[in-house]
Amino acid sequence: MSQQEALDLFSEEKQFMKGRHLVTIFHNEENMYSVVRIRLDETNLNYDEQEAVVTGYFPRIHEHETYIFYGVLKEHPRFGLQFQVNHFRKDLPQSKEGIVAYLSGDMFKGIGKKTAESIVETLGENAISKILAQPSVLDNIPRLSGEKAKALYDTLLENEGLEQVMIALNQYGFGPQLSMKIYQMYKQDTVSVIQNNPYKLVEDIEGIGFGRADELGFQLGISGGHPDRIKAACLYCLDTQCMQDGHVYMEAEELLESVQRLLEENKRDVIEFTDISSEIIKLEAERKIVVEETRIYLPALYFSEKGIVMNIQRLLQQTEYEDQFPESEFLLALGELEERLGVTYAPAQKEAIQTALQSPMLILTGGPGTGKTTVIKGIVELYSELHGVSMNIKDYKKDEEPFPFVLAAPTGRAAKRMAESTGLPAVTIHRLLGWNGSEGFAHDADNPIEGRIVIIDEMSMVDTWLAHQLLKALPEHSQLILVGDEDQLPPVGPGQVLKDLLASKAIPTIALQHIYRQADGSSIIELAHEMKKGHVPHDVTKQQVDRSFIRCQQSQMADVIKQVVQNARKKGYSSRDIQVLAPMYKGPAGIDILNKMLQEVLNGDSEKKRRELQFGDVVYRTGDKVLQLVNQPEEGVFNGDMGEIVTIIFAKENTDHVDKVVISFEGIEVTYTKQDLNQITHAYCCSIHKSQGSEFPIVILPVVRSYYRMLRRNLLYTAITRSKDFLIICGEEEAFRLGVERNDETQRRTTLREKLQEIHAGSDTKIIEEGESYFDRLMNEDPMIGMGDVTPYHFM
Repeated sequence: MSQQEALDLFSEEKQFMKGRHLVTIFHNEENMYSVVRIRLDETNLNYDEQEAVVTGYFPRIHEHETYIFYGVLKEHPRFGLQFQVNHFRKDLPQSKEGIVAYLSGDMFKGIGKKTAESIVETLGENAISKILAQPSVLDNIPRLSGEKAKALYDTLLENEGLEQVMIALNQYGFGPQLSMKIYQMYKQDTVSVIQNNPYKLVEDIEGIGFGRADELGFQLGISGGHPDRIKAACLYCLDTQCMQDGHVYMEAEELLESVQRLLEENKRDVIEFTDISSEIIKLEAERKIVVEETRIYLPALYFSEKGIVMNIQRLLQQTEYEDQFPESEFLLALGELEERLGVTYAPAQKEAIQTALQSPMLILTGGPGTGKTTVIKGIVELYSELHGVSMNIKDYKKDEEPFPFVLAAPTGRAAKRMAESTGLPAVTIHRLLGWNGSEGFAHDADNPIEGRIVIIDEMSMVDTWLAHQLLKALPEHSQLILVGDEDQLPPVGPGQVLKDLLASKAIPTIALQHIYRQADGSSIIELAHEMKKGHVPHDVTKQQVDRSFIRCQQSQMADVIKQVVQNARKKGYSSRDIQVLAPMYKGPAGIDILNKMLQEVLNGDSEKKRRELQFGDVVYRTGDKVLQLVNQPEEGVFNGDMGEIVTIIFAKENTDHVDKVVISFEGIEVTYTKQDLNQITHAYCCSIHKSQGSEFPIVILPVVRSYYRMLRRNLLYTAITRSKDFLIICGEEEAFRLGVERNDETQRRTTLREKLQEIHAGSDTKIIEEGESYFDRLMNEDPMIGMGDVTPYHFM
């Protein structure tokens, strides 16, 4: 399709604005969102101004060039009329003289007027479209060398090719934002990729699922049992299971059934297991999946598990820590530490400290109030004493001996708590490893972190990918202490690393069980430990000093929570101190509706005039408590971090002419433009998953039967253990008891425990013997036709 033919499809009854670029008000290089002011030359709209503001997803456009923008004119509540662009094109010259002038201009180096005239004389007035469609038409142009011809084509492709691609993607039903993302992946091959294999979008483009690709495939005649369709369905089902349910692999039979259901969902096609099996074998040959016996893995997860095992084995093989201090020296130093800190360590705590100092690895586990923090402090204090090293980071000069203590946790809030309890610096695991988004981690096996004793808190939150990145970045001769509570929720990502490490019994472990904080009269801790056993105290609804249960129905929930929060405010508590935790977002007792109510209670606009900015149906105000939803490593903030809006800067007040919101995350200030506000949400009420790694003075926990699908023991246990001083449960006692009685029935599929048990038993890695595979047994004919002697086992 020529450029003109493509444009003709949109010319009729399409609103457009044609004009010359004046100034770029805003441009985001990452997603290409742009705000541009143009001098208006022509439009089919009832618009009388000489200038217009156009907004949309397109690259930087050239100054003083004329463009035609297609879209809709909309009224912005603050900035007035704006033309929202769906697609655009440069207004190319139509006459021979204009095309000669264009090609001989500054944009095309080495193309003079005579060469440009030769091109136009040979190819005619459609020269540009012909070159873009078939660059070989330049081969016979006089005065044009092969090198200059390539440079000409590349420049045209860079400046004009995108416009054609965007028009084509619009035809296929992709909006401008998604179109730009697709173009950034495939560049000039975009249309070819989509036409030849639209299912590749499922693999490569975030935000495009199998359903969208399947619709496109159907339009292009790719349906039924087409190999590309089956492969995409296999990868989609595998990825969905891992990301949504936390599995590391799928059983082959389950994958086959899931793929078959997905492919036959529209009732158009009948897909046989043998066809799916054949494509699974090919996916393995292409290294897009890993097959181990009847288990199917995504390669990243398979090799992450293997990497965890290999690095744990590397650490455990270190023997220099055994018997490095005589028993008498350890006990003397411990006694002096107890006297200095004014504490008396219990036998299990002493054993934990000694094991940590004399082992390459230790897992320290226990519920709330069992003294994990006390033990961590004892480990670092005693390490400092016995090794004669300072705990003051200022004593370590740059480029000399590194600071020996490395403390980290999955979230910023957990790291902050860790730093406060030990007096040592602590960071998030992502920051420790130098994660910078698309470029990956700065620290790995070739560039390990520096430190001699590494302590990781809240290990229950660490998924398989992150655990692998952490372990492989540990330096030689380092000691690792993992701290966590196995009864909390598993990680958001795939795997259950802490649970598997404990079950393997391959690593020295100390489980703290005695409740040392019970002497403080904490009924919250007592309740937590009863819940761990699956019990609910008979007096759970009885008023306690630090805990209460307010009976109410779902329809009353918002009013009850409002009264509780207002009473807490009267007693001097701030929004930072009060955290409402709920399992679900929707419904009358869901996170969304509770956040709206809580914003008015805690940060309403009635008493003080606060700056505010509307984003969709959400209003953000200065002073709002917000939650980060995506990782922004370049800014030092990550998914789950809580912050406060400290400033709102309106467009008329800055040189970029865009609204901005400044949020402080524990002192780290990050500036968001308005279109970036989908990265945050209000945090007066948040999900229990997002609260992991945090503690709050007051936790309010609504529990009603409408949450039934989410109510599980580990979910409720995680929620109440976020409470430091006061816990208020609101709702139905029956629903609370039901949730505590229901253990997590969804067992995550992992093989980490088995692999660790193999090395713990001293056995070699299991070797799969040659033989007929699961998929081969399903085939009525040889599935490897055309693949020579290759079998699935060559890729295991």
